[in-house]
Amino acid sequence: MTESPRPASITYADSGVDVEAGDKAVELMKEAVKATHGPQVVGGVGGFAGLYDVSKLLTYRQPLLATSTDGVGTKVAIAQAMDVHDTIGFDLVGMVVDDIVVVGAEPLYMTDYIACGKVVPERIAGIVRGIAAACATAGTALVGGETAEHPGLLAENEYDVAGAATGVVEADRLLGPERVKAGDVVIGLASSGLHSNGYSLVRRVINVAGWTLDRQVSDFGRTLGEELLEPTRVYAADCLDLARYEAAGVHGFSHITGGGLAANLARVLPSGLEATVDRSSWQLPAIFQLVSELGQVPLADLERTLNLGVGMVAIVDPSGADAAIARLTERGMPAWVMGTVEKADTSRSTDGPDYTQGAKGVDGGAVRMVNKYA
Repeated sequence: MTESPRPASITYADSGVDVEAGDKAVELMKEAVKATHGPQVVGGVGGFAGLYDVSKLLTYRQPLLATSTDGVGTKVAIAQAMDVHDTIGFDLVGMVVDDIVVVGAEPLYMTDYIACGKVVPERIAGIVRGIAAACATAGTALVGGETAEHPGLLAENEYDVAGAATGVVEADRLLGPERVKAGDVVIGLASSGLHSNGYSLVRRVINVAGWTLDRQVSDFGRTLGEELLEPTRVYAADCLDLARYEAAGVHGFSHITGGGLAANLARVLPSGLEATVDRSSWQLPAIFQLVSELGQVPLADLERTLNLGVGMVAIVDPSGADAAIARLTERGMPAWVMGTVEKADTSRSTDGPDYTQGAKGVDGGAVRMVNKYA
């Protein structure tokens, strides 16, 4: 058996890692990242660590730091198939910072991580430009990140993204179950589409149906791929504005991500209280109707997988419901009353998919879904 001749030397480039491509990607994204920086960011782009001046925390009586980390799931497969990479950053930022604002915290800064099979500078820069644009929307500084080339582990056109953010809230302004009480009103804030959850289900449905991403869908007014790639709505600025608006009387928020509306809402309710959510208060957007009908997906499975048109929920004092909706409407955020919070009624059935009590390890309150979607 003849052995293949061994090269005289093996370089990093021979193993599939292109350091120069990484440097070029940084140059291409640098200005977009800088655009998210205010005077609190120290040192600019390129340091080993991102630096953020937190001197303003000295004005807090009891500052609580809030942190969150997340990715965008298999939605990256749609971005790669469409060869569109400058929108996935909104999905990443939305998944991270909007978990932070649920407790009333202001997201101060964020970092990102991109793993790819091959660094294509223009593609990496496009991803980061999207992240930076979403950070600007949220009022968050993008202070650092990392791009890692993983040849042999990921194909040349494959990548995954993740991020983490840190925020701060005054202890006596903390939102959550402790503030929610019987009589509170549940307000839905519209999603922009699928956001970044449930894509394994959605991709399975369209694959079994034999639909392609370039298929024109009249209900969308665009291709299926364009609809699936619609960026996640970033709620941070709107939620913080509402939380600071005393007339709204905000007691809590719930970010509707993996697990769906009922499970995520139940997480922010105290034990002994029950939210009744009226499905007929909003109409299912076309993309959710398509997934339901095309895949004959059971309603219970849809509701525990997709946001079904509600990306964020605000729980407010009954005296502030009208003011809250008016405030959100002024900011261009579609919102409506979708239910109320009351003491749990032990005489009513707690069996079946319409009733959810506690979720994701939180032994909290309950959510009862009633009526049919409009």
